[in-house]
Amino acid sequence: MDDFVPFGSTSYLLMLATLIVGRGMDVLSTWVATPNLVLEGNPIAKLLGWRWGFALAFWPLPGIILSTTSILVAARNFQSAWLMRSLGEEAYREWHVQRIQETRITLYLLCLAGNTMLTAAVGAVVIYFSNRMVVPFGIGVGIVAYAGAVAFYTVLALLRLRRAELRYERRHARNIPRQETAAITPEPFPQVCIPEEAQGK
Repeated sequence: MDDFVPFGSTSYLLMLATLIVGRGMDVLSTWVATPNLVLEGNPIAKLLGWRWGFALAFWPLPGIILSTTSILVAARNFQSAWLMRSLGEEAYREWHVQRIQETRITLYLLCLAGNTMLTAAVGAVVIYFSNRMVVPFGIGVGIVAYAGAVAFYTVLALLRLRRAELRYERRHARNIPRQETAAITPEPFPQVCIPEEAQGK
């Protein structure tokens, strides 16, 4: 499974075509869902880019894994692309964050675990029955990699959201005494404090 394929061979061209389709669908789905890249969150595309992705045509196993993961990411993008477009990227992000904030964290993580673990289980079964053949083995690893990426980056985004909420709460708590002071001062004082409050935001 670690063998390289010669440039221009049939295996190389098939692998290159697979990478073009996989990466192409990833890019297309990203453009459909978030043309301004406000919601872009595909770490594989950011890490490898187009050139490195196509270079894997020489190495079938990583190429199959990347292609499988890219196609699954594209399918996930297309699933919600219509909603992102209809609401708008910023509005969709705000709506999505509000839904998360209104949901119990245990329920959210339970659903995330069910989603990713069931997906990874399919990949594990494919790996088990692949008999170490390159194509089915690579597809199985790609499925598992996709599930792992979804779980990891979703939890990471959740932690960032929680940290942002804590910063907002601390900043809001510091602003309360200032606002109470401004309420009992003469008129010119709040006007002087307006730039400071804007900078604090």
